[in-house]
Amino acid sequence: MSATGPPTDPGGVPVYQPEPGADPPDGGPAGSDPSGPVPPAQSGALAGLADLGTMAPDPAPGPRRTRPPKRRRGPLGRHPFRLLTALFVVVLVLAGLTAVSWYDGAKAPQAGGAGVVVTVPAGASLRSMLPTLVKDRILGSTLAFKVYLDWHGNPTLRTGAHYLHQNAGFDQTRLILQQAPDVFEVNVHVGTTVSEVAAQVGDIPGHSAAAFQSAATSGAVTSQWQPKGSTNLDGLLGPGSYQVIPGEADQQLLVDMVTAFDTEAASVGLTAGAAKLQMTPAQVIIVASIVQKEAMSPGDSTAAGAFNAPRVARVVYNRLAQGIRLQMDSTVLYALGQDGGTVTPADLKVASPYNTYLHTGLPPTPTCFPSVAALQAALNPELGTWIYFVLTASDGTETFSVTSAEQIAAEKLAQSRGLP
Repeated sequence: MSATGPPTDPGGVPVYQPEPGADPPDGGPAGSDPSGPVPPAQSGALAGLADLGTMAPDPAPGPRRTRPPKRRRGPLGRHPFRLLTALFVVVLVLAGLTAVSWYDGAKAPQAGGAGVVVTVPAGASLRSMLPTLVKDRILGSTLAFKVYLDWHGNPTLRTGAHYLHQNAGFDQTRLILQQAPDVFEVNVHVGTTVSEVAAQVGDIPGHSAAAFQSAATSGAVTSQWQPKGSTNLDGLLGPGSYQVIPGEADQQLLVDMVTAFDTEAASVGLTAGAAKLQMTPAQVIIVASIVQKEAMSPGDSTAAGAFNAPRVARVVYNRLAQGIRLQMDSTVLYALGQDGGTVTPADLKVASPYNTYLHTGLPPTPTCFPSVAALQAALNPELGTWIYFVLTASDGTETFSVTSAEQIAAEKLAQSRGLP
C-alpha cells in the first residue's frame, strides 16, 4: 500500500497547502492569496540556511589601501636601448648621406676652370701627383681624392706634359693623365730662323711645318719692328720655350712669340738706343742678327762672345758709314737657306738681296733670331776703326783689323792653327 503525506517539491521539501476556508498568513482575508503559496516553517539545516538570509549585515568595511596607478609605457620607454639604437641609426644614415653628397660634389667636374699644364715626371703615380694637382687647383679636396684612389686604384701615369682645367673632376683628371702627353714644346733658339721653328711645329700632332711657315709669312701676324712692306718674321720672334696646348692655332703661337720679342726689345731700350745711333729699330735688329751669327757661334765660349760681339757690331757700322759692302758669310748662307757651313766661291755669286758680297748696305730683314746680348752689342758697339775680323782661336775669339795687311796676317795665323 502506498503511504501518503503532504506534497513536496522536486527537492523533497514539503509544500504548504492551506486548509480550505482558513485565513491566509499575515492576517489576510480568507480565501485571498496575494503572493502565492507561503512555505511552512523550516527546521534543521534548512532552517539554518533560512536564518542566514535574515542575519544582520556585516559592519561597514574600513578604508581600503589603494595603489598608485601604473604609468603606461610605450615600447621604446620599456626598452631605452632601442631608443639609443634608433638614434644612432638615424645619425649614421644622415652622416652617410652627408658624406656621399660631399664626395660626389668633390668628385664632379665644374665648368669654367682655367687651363693648366701639368708635367708628370717619370714613374709618377696619381697619388704622388696629388700635391701638384691640388696646388694647381685641378682638384679641390685631398681627402676626397684619396678616397677615390682607394676605390679606383692608383695607376702609374704617362710621363710628359698634360693639359687640364682647374676643377676638372676626378674621372677626367685620371683619364687625361693616363693618356699620352698632349702638350708639346717648341724652342726658338737664338741664331735660328722661322723655317727651323716650323720644322719643330711640324712634329706636333695636328700641325704641319708648311702651315706654320705659311702663317708666319702671310702677314696675318705682324711685328712692330718689321721693315715697311715686309711680312718676314725672321729675327722677330723671342727666343725661348713655348708650350703648344691641344687645339692651339699656329697663329696664336706666333703671336706669343712676337710678344716675347717685344718684351726683350723693350728691356734693352731698343727704340731709344737706335735713335742715338741714328738708326731705325729695324736696322739695329738686322745688325744684331749679323752679330749673333758672326760673333757668337754655338761652340764659342761666353768670354769670346762677349769680346767679339760689340767689335763685330762696330765693324758693321764702320763699313756702312764708309759704303763698303759688308761681305758677311752669314748673310749668304741665309740666302741659300743654310744654317752654318762653308761658303764657296760659287755661293758668293748667288743672286739675292741678302748676298752682302754683291750688295751694299744691310740685308732687307734680320737673318736670325738675335739674343739679348747681341741686341745690346748692336746698341752699344765698341769704339774702334776696325774694318775686318777673322776667327783666330779655338775658343771662338776673333782678331780685328783696320788695314787689309793686318787682316791678311790674321788669316795666316788662323790657318796655322788649323782654323777655318
